[in-house]
Amino acid sequence: MKYAYTAVFTPEENGAFSVHFPDLPGCYTSGDDMPDAVTMAQDALCLWLYDMEQDKTPLPPATLPGDIKAKSKEFTSVVAVDTETYRRFYENKSVKKTLTVPMWLNEEAERANINFSQTLQAALKQELHMTDR
Repeated sequence: MKYAYTAVFTPEENGAFSVHFPDLPGCYTSGDDMPDAVTMAQDALCLWLYDMEQDKTPLPPATLPGDIKAKSKEFTSVVAVDTETYRRFYENKSVKKTLTVPMWLNEEAERANINFSQTLQAALKQELHMTDR
């Protein structure tokens, strides 16, 4: 899903920026400079919304930038993210699993040049009645 939420950027004395999303209490980040702060804001927002989607938590409506009262030197900016792109990237990562098989079965499988990872994935999908995604 594509989303856009208003972020409040607060300049720090060292040139860095703190960022928070008023519509998402607790969603804070920061960056060493403006480009870094924007990148970090996108990452924080995407992860926050992704977690809410996973938990089936209703998402709050986004407040327009002009409706947020920024303090002195603060400014607002809309940050857009796509949780579907995030989901495809992170949910497709492989995880390492340790398993045990009898020695005789291991030797037979190695002689047959069987790829253990592919075989386990195929077996798990079959057992779970899944198709490739």
